[in-house]
Amino acid sequence: MKINWNKAEFVRSAVKSADFPRDGRPQIVFSGRSNVGKSSVINRLLNRKNFARVGAAPGKTTHINYFLIDEALYLVDLPGYGYAKVSMAERQRWGKLIEAWFNDTSLMALGIMLVDLRHKPTADDITMGEWYKASGKPYVVVANKLDKVKKSELEGNLQRIRETLELADEVKIIPFSAEKGDGKEELLGQILTHIGG
Repeated sequence: MKINWNKAEFVRSAVKSADFPRDGRPQIVFSGRSNVGKSSVINRLLNRKNFARVGAAPGKTTHINYFLIDEALYLVDLPGYGYAKVSMAERQRWGKLIEAWFNDTSLMALGIMLVDLRHKPTADDITMGEWYKASGKPYVVVANKLDKVKKSELEGNLQRIRETLELADEVKIIPFSAEKGDGKEELLGQILTHIGG
């Protein structure tokens, strides 16, 4: 299956379960903390500068955003979590929305969980990891901000992420730089594998 990653369009923002597309196309879901660079990673995959909105203020994605790629699959951008300036009510609304998404097991073909390669995963990251494990669906961890980590620290940081999230051996961690593009081909390869490409 050959995908033209440059052929991408924003299709909708879902605010409730009824808004989720259920047309049989594979859905690749992205999650991560508000400031982990999720939009930048999506933009890098699609070779676009400002396709997924890159906000100066984190926590801008408050709905589940759907991007249709080459008429063949969806990239699903979940709201960023862990951002302090968001009200409790708003956070609970996001939580319910994300829960509704994960509860519909027909949706996810592959999960892409973003973490910051420089830091130990947070309690919110661990909770997100539990959602992926509970889904029973395949997922990968993308450790973004590789360009900000010394080579000598890389292995130790990857090990710390694996241990903190208690990842099974088959769960891949892909060191990634949205800035420079490192890890992009490996991540695209993972996506293609899981959509039958």
